[in-house]
Amino acid sequence: MKRTLLTLPILLFVFAIHAHEGMWIPTLLKVNEGHMQSEGMRISAEEIYSINNSSLKNAIVLFGGGCTAEIISEQGLILTNHHCGFGAIRTHSSVENDLLKNGFWAEDHSKELMNDDLKVTFVVRIEDVTLRVLNGVDEASAEERDEMIAENIKSIQDEIKEENGHEGVVKPFFYGNEYYLIVSKTYKDVRLVGAPPSSIGKYGGDTDNWMWPRHNADFSLFRIYAGSDNQPAEPNEENVPYKPARSLKVSISGVQEGDFAMIYGFPARTSTYLPSFAVERVINEMNPARIDMRSRSLAVLDPMMNNDPAIKIQYASKQSGISNAYKKWIGQNDGLKELKAVQKKLDFEDKLMKRINEDGSLKAQYGSVLTDLEKDFKAYNDLSFARAIFIEMVFYGPDIIRYSRRFAALANDHKKLKEEGNLDEEIQKLKEGTDNFFANHNVAIEQKMFDALFPSYISYLEGNFEPKIVAKIKNNYGSDPEAYTSYLFEKTMFTDPEKIHALLDKFSSGKAKKILNDPLYRFQEDQFTTYLQKVRSSYGASEKAVDNDMRSFVKARMEVFPDDVYWSDANSTLRLSYGKVEGSSPRDGMSYRYYSTIDGIIEKYVPGDPEFDLPLKMLELAENRQYGQYADKDGSLHVCFTSSLHTTGGNSGSPVLNGNGELIGLNFDRSWESTMSDIMFDPDRCRNISVDIRYVLFIIDEFAGAKHLINEMDLVTTKSANSVPEIIETDVKPM
Repeated sequence: MKRTLLTLPILLFVFAIHAHEGMWIPTLLKVNEGHMQSEGMRISAEEIYSINNSSLKNAIVLFGGGCTAEIISEQGLILTNHHCGFGAIRTHSSVENDLLKNGFWAEDHSKELMNDDLKVTFVVRIEDVTLRVLNGVDEASAEERDEMIAENIKSIQDEIKEENGHEGVVKPFFYGNEYYLIVSKTYKDVRLVGAPPSSIGKYGGDTDNWMWPRHNADFSLFRIYAGSDNQPAEPNEENVPYKPARSLKVSISGVQEGDFAMIYGFPARTSTYLPSFAVERVINEMNPARIDMRSRSLAVLDPMMNNDPAIKIQYASKQSGISNAYKKWIGQNDGLKELKAVQKKLDFEDKLMKRINEDGSLKAQYGSVLTDLEKDFKAYNDLSFARAIFIEMVFYGPDIIRYSRRFAALANDHKKLKEEGNLDEEIQKLKEGTDNFFANHNVAIEQKMFDALFPSYISYLEGNFEPKIVAKIKNNYGSDPEAYTSYLFEKTMFTDPEKIHALLDKFSSGKAKKILNDPLYRFQEDQFTTYLQKVRSSYGASEKAVDNDMRSFVKARMEVFPDDVYWSDANSTLRLSYGKVEGSSPRDGMSYRYYSTIDGIIEKYVPGDPEFDLPLKMLELAENRQYGQYADKDGSLHVCFTSSLHTTGGNSGSPVLNGNGELIGLNFDRSWESTMSDIMFDPDRCRNISVDIRYVLFIIDEFAGAKHLINEMDLVTTKSANSVPEIIETDVKPM
């Protein structure tokens, strides 16, 4: 077999790159090194990623499982986005002490706030284990192949368990044409150190989300704590600040148009190699349905949150999660249509199949690759659509549905729980969960969200995936689904904490029947049963069939067009992208400057507005032009900037670095015209958005007065491309 993929580094063709597309595996950057240095990088690939020596990778962490953060001091201080730290900030907030509204700055280590279940993960090393994973699979059947690969992966991962404190996971790249072992170490004591008020950290709110120009300081500060041996330890008061192998230098020199930039982080998911029919389904079916359902949720949440501070705290994280993807999908659809993405995919597929059919050996191996893929995608897309609608209703809709499901074990297995001696523990868990649910939810909002989503939900799940109870509801309530919602919320006990506590006190079999007969419980039970039996039971196998087809499809592309540049789709592993600091002209007659300033903040300021209000001190600093050492050489205070770096979800909080590997910005978003880049990257319009690190420092120093945090950092200024960084002296010693 011709092994173009596994014997030759794909990045050999990187010199053909003209656009800054790609999320590169850091172990392979040696091949990119020359091109990166020709673009303006002044460090080596070894300084970015090294196993044996301290490198930039030692300062990059996966934050909380879904974002990126970076170490910016020798005392374990880490920087990430405000929206990444949002959940932790919200947990410590109350109406009386609203950290979301007022911000938070710990005066010293003793004031830093511990968080439950918040962790950061370091990458220890990345190894290419393709040959070991695929050993012996060439002549195996599809089923045997999967079993052999699973066994080989387990063997490799088991070896890592013997390494003290390390975890290992083998992940497929290029849909299973390559495999890499990711060895990591996780720290579980991560404490909140500082965050600006939401009026600064989330300035512009949903109106500005995904848009340029931006003017928000989307950052928060945390600190990693470790045991006395600097190793991971369970959260406790005896832990001490972590001493990193590497922390990032922080540049206050600023950026200029055309400067080299790179981003280092954990991008979550891209779908660059999707075929035409899959992209068409995204544009015409999947995205419109999800946009519809999320717009209904937001129509309930936004006005009620704006009018009630308590509700705003309760639903802040949920609303943020709903609105973020909602607006992204709208921009993604627009971008894919404007780029004529489906037609471009069709044109490429025609070209690919023509080449394949002209070559006998290629035709024998890949002649049916596209038709097989289309057939399997049809079954998979039906399942993935039903799965998406279920998720929109159950996880992004009213939380009371999942709250009622918590009682399933008690209702169905109370006798077994009693026999095993676990009944009292289960009841206590439900009591505590009930108190927590009602402290963080509003029943009126839960009902309004159910009202808003239910009509769309039942319309999208017609046919095989429709729960039986929905058919009954249609028969009983016809065209008036709100009448069913009124009945449901009037009759269920799950809207009343006193009734739930009464149920749990002196629990009996009779009370178990009461749960089973509750209308909300019956609704969720039928919902989940239908999903588990008709969707999830088939989803995994269908997804695997598509992945196997995609493996052949991508492999065929690489063999037919070996001189093209290929990079593996993002899969939450450590990647590096590089490009330039630059503006854009995404549409005719439109030109975006690469940076925004504090003047734009004042221009947008609307007193009392939930998205564009500002603290008085911020207004005073702007009016007096009190920027400290963080002003640009033009005298203004730069707030955000754009770059042609390829990013996606998971890159939130990633450091943007200059050619010296110094921190110049904090990535937090893409422009609306860029949201299609998960599927198709366009170098002329795709731009990531970062907070200028000088604006972050300005907020910490001049606004918050947290000079002690500034003094932990290694601030440098670079006078020119060839100069040695100059250390900035500070007048206060680190704590």
